[in-house]
Amino acid sequence: MATRATLGSIRKRVEANIGQSVTLRTHSGRKKYYTKQGKVIATYPSIFVVNIDCGKESERHVSYTYSDLLTSTVEITLDDSKQGLLA
Repeated sequence: MATRATLGSIRKRVEANIGQSVTLRTHSGRKKYYTKQGKVIATYPSIFVVNIDCGKESERHVSYTYSDLLTSTVEITLDDSKQGLLA
């Protein structure tokens, strides 16, 4: 079971990578995964926000909860090191 300490350590890891380029892999049901490139732009007590580049001068802000990372609904890989954020 996840504790506040577990979610707190995940938050600190995400917070340490604000401004970094990341690859997001989101699970959206029955063997469907979507992969997106973006940058972590902000962290808040319950969520973090990623700026996703959609091409042709358009951007999109997407927010996820820290429990999404804990349950592997969202996986974040740092583009610099090709290593998962929670690895």
